[in-house]
Amino acid sequence: MSVKAGNNLDELDYHTGNAELEEEDSGSSIDLVTLWHVVRRSIPWVLLLVLLGLTGSYLFLRYTKKVYESSSVIKLEEQTEAKVLELPGAGMESDLGKLQGEVDLIKSDLVYDRLKKNMPLQTSYHVEARVLEVELYNDSPFRVTFDSTNFDLYDQKIYVNFESRTTYTTQIGEEGEKSKAHTVGTPITLSGNNLVVYTNSRFNTNHIGESFYFIVHSNGALKRYLNENLTVAVLNPEAKTISISFKEFNREKARDVVNKIDTVYLQQKLSRTNQASQQTIEFLTNQLQETQDNLQKAEIDMEYFVKQNKSYDVKAGLEGAMSQIQELEKEKYALRFRNSLLGDIQQRIRKDDDLTAVISSLQLQEQQDPQLAQLLTELNDLQAQRRKVLTTARGNTLSVGLLDQQIKFAQEKINTLLKEGRGYIQDQISNIDRNQSLLTGQIMQMPSKETERARLIRILGIYEKFYLLLMEKRVEFGISMAGTIPDFQILSPASLPNESSPIYPNRMIIYAIGVAAGLFFGVGLIGARYLMHNTVTSVRELERNTSAPVLGVIPSYSKEKMPVSKLVVNQNPKSALSESVRSIRTNLDFLSSSKKKRLISVTSTISGEGKTFVATNLGGIIAMSGQRVVLLDLDMRKPKVHIALDGENIKGMSTILIEKHTIAESTQRTSIENFDFISAGPTPPNPSELIMGQRFDEILQELHQEYDVVLIDSPPVGLVTDGVLIMRKADIPLFIVRANYSKKAFLKGVDRIMKTNHLTNMATILNDAPSTNMYGYSYGYGYGYGYGYGYGYYEEEEKPTLASRIKSMFS
Repeated sequence: MSVKAGNNLDELDYHTGNAELEEEDSGSSIDLVTLWHVVRRSIPWVLLLVLLGLTGSYLFLRYTKKVYESSSVIKLEEQTEAKVLELPGAGMESDLGKLQGEVDLIKSDLVYDRLKKNMPLQTSYHVEARVLEVELYNDSPFRVTFDSTNFDLYDQKIYVNFESRTTYTTQIGEEGEKSKAHTVGTPITLSGNNLVVYTNSRFNTNHIGESFYFIVHSNGALKRYLNENLTVAVLNPEAKTISISFKEFNREKARDVVNKIDTVYLQQKLSRTNQASQQTIEFLTNQLQETQDNLQKAEIDMEYFVKQNKSYDVKAGLEGAMSQIQELEKEKYALRFRNSLLGDIQQRIRKDDDLTAVISSLQLQEQQDPQLAQLLTELNDLQAQRRKVLTTARGNTLSVGLLDQQIKFAQEKINTLLKEGRGYIQDQISNIDRNQSLLTGQIMQMPSKETERARLIRILGIYEKFYLLLMEKRVEFGISMAGTIPDFQILSPASLPNESSPIYPNRMIIYAIGVAAGLFFGVGLIGARYLMHNTVTSVRELERNTSAPVLGVIPSYSKEKMPVSKLVVNQNPKSALSESVRSIRTNLDFLSSSKKKRLISVTSTISGEGKTFVATNLGGIIAMSGQRVVLLDLDMRKPKVHIALDGENIKGMSTILIEKHTIAESTQRTSIENFDFISAGPTPPNPSELIMGQRFDEILQELHQEYDVVLIDSPPVGLVTDGVLIMRKADIPLFIVRANYSKKAFLKGVDRIMKTNHLTNMATILNDAPSTNMYGYSYGYGYGYGYGYGYGYYEEEEKPTLASRIKSMFS
C-alpha cells in the first residue's frame, strides 16, 4: 500500500494551526481538569497535613505552661472633709501627668520593697512533674529558712528529696552531687550556707520519693521578675483610672500579687499624704511650746510685780500713751516673729529641706506676702517632683538636671525677696523703736512702778493672745488631717483567673495556626504536584496537548492481575472494558466508513503503554462483529503478541519477510473465530530494512485478499523508526497513551509525527484510565455512542476493598 498524504494542503494547515493553538493554550493557562485531578488526589495528604498541624498544636499546648493574668482597676479621687491651710497652686498639675506619676510610683522601688516584705516571693518551691514543672505556691509540703546575711546560693535550683517523713537529701543543681541524708528540722550546711528544712501539715506519704526543689531569688532577679510581668497603665485619663495587671504561671499567685500591690500602694499614698501635714503639726507644736514658755515667764514677772508693789492702779493720763506703746510693741513682736520665720526659710532653702511647714506658718500670720507664698509653693512642688523622679524606676539624669536648674532659679528669686523683706522689717522695727522712745520719754515722768506694771500687762496680753491663736490653728489642722481619706479607691479588685482561660497559649489561636499551617503546606503540596505533574491523566489533558482526535478510552482492568497483555474481551464480553473497546470499534467505522479493507496500525511512544493489549483486544472485538481480522506483530525487537494470544514465536513476520516461510505457514488461530495472528518471529538484525522492503507491501496486499482488517502491533515510535514507517502505510494509525504513565512531552511527539508524515487520519486512545476519569468525563465527546450502547447491561466489576480505595487515594 502507498503512504497516505492527506486530502489537501488546506487540511494540513488547519491541523497544524490547531495543534499550535492547543500547544499555546496548554502552556499559557491553568488546566483546571488536571488541577482538579491533582486536588482530588491530594485531599488525603492535605487532610493528613491538617491532622499533623492539629497534632502539633495539641503537643504545643500540652507541653507549654499556661500563663494567667489577674488585674485590678483603681481610681484616683482625693477627698477631704475639712480643707484648711490649703497651699496655693495645688491642682495645677495636669491629670495625665499626675496619673503617669502614680504609674511610676507603683512601679518604683518603694512599692517593690514593701511588696517583697509583705509576700513570700523571695523563696519559691517547685515539684518536677512528668510533663511540666509546677510551682507550689502556698501549697508546698515543706519550707526552708536560711541565714540571709551569709547566703550565696541565689537563683539556683536546690533539690530536696524526702526519703522518709524525717529524712531527706539535697542537691545543688541538676549536675550537683547528692548529699547524705539529713534530719528534718535540723540545721545543715550546704556549700557554706546555713539552712533548715521543715515539713508542714501538707506533707504526706505521697511526697516521699518525689523530686522537689526551691529557688532563693536575688533582689535583682526578683525585681526583673516583677518588672517583666507587672503592667501598669492609665486606663482612662478623664475618669482618673489606672489598671494594674500581673502575669504568672500560677493563677493564685497572680491574684495575690495584684491585691498586695494595691495594699502597699495604699500604704505608700497614706504615708506620703500625711508627711506634709505632720511637718505642719510639728511646727505648730514647737511654736506653742515656745509661746507657752514666754507666757509663763510673763505671768511670773507679773505675779512678782504685784507682790512687790501690791497695787494695780494706773493713772488716767497714762492710758493713751500706754495704749500706743502696747500696739507698737505688739507690732514689733510680730515683725520680729516674721523676721525669724524668714530667717528659718533661708536656712531651710540652704539645706534643701521640705518647705511645707514654713509655708503653713506664713499663712498663719495676719500680714501675708502672696508673692513669697507662691514662690515657696512653686519651689516646694519642684523639690517634691525631684524626689519623686529620684525614687521612681523611670527617673533619669536629664529630668533631674532640668529640675535642679528650675529649683536653683526659684531659690535665687526667693533669697532676693527674703533679703528685701528682712531689710524692710528691720526698718519698721527701727521706726517702732524710735516711736517707743518718744512715748517712753513721756512716761518717764510717771512713776516707774506704774510703767513697769503696764509693761508686764502688755507682754502678758501679747503672749496670751498668740498662744490662743496657735492652739486654735493646731486643733483645726488636726481636724483636717482626721478628715483626710486615701486619694484612690479600688473599683475592680483582682480576681482569680479562670483555669480554662489562660492568656497564653490561646487554644483557639494555636489550633487555628495548626489548621492554617496544614492547609498552607497542603496548598503548597498541591501546587508542587501540579507543577511536577507531567503525565497524562484524563481525556481533557490528552485533547489539550495534541491535535489528534481521541478515538476512545479503555478503563483500567481490575478483574484479574495480568503480568503481561492478554486477550480478555472474549472472557468478559459484558464488562466495561469490552464495551469501551466496542466503542472504539464503532468510532473506527466512522473514520473509515468508505473502505471495506482497512489497515490499522497500533503504536505508542515507549514500551509499557499498552499497545499490544489494545491491539489484541481491539482485534478480538472487531472479529466478534463478523469481520475477518489478522494481527501482525511487527515489534520484532520485543514481541508480545504471541504471549498475549498463547501462541508460538518460532516463525512469523521476520521469516516471512526473508521468504523463509509463507503467510499460510506462519498464521496462527486464536480462541475467537475470524481472528488470526502472525507473531514477530525470531528477532532479525535489521527490522527497519525488512519493513522498508518491497516484500512487506506484497505481504499486506496478500493479507487484504483474505482478511477485512489487517491490524499491526508496531514498535514504539519514541525508540525506533519502524513504527513511523508502518504508520505511513496504515489507513488508520492509532497512537496509544496510557493514563498516569505516558508523559505529556510524548504528546508533542505525536503532533510532530502527524505534521512531518502528513498523517491526517491519526487518532489516539487513552488506555488504563481510572474509572473516575472515564465515567465522569471521557465519554461525553464524540465517542459516546459505544458507551451508551453497552451501559446498563454489562457485568459490573468487583467492588474495590477499603484498603484498595485508601491505597488509590494516596497513589
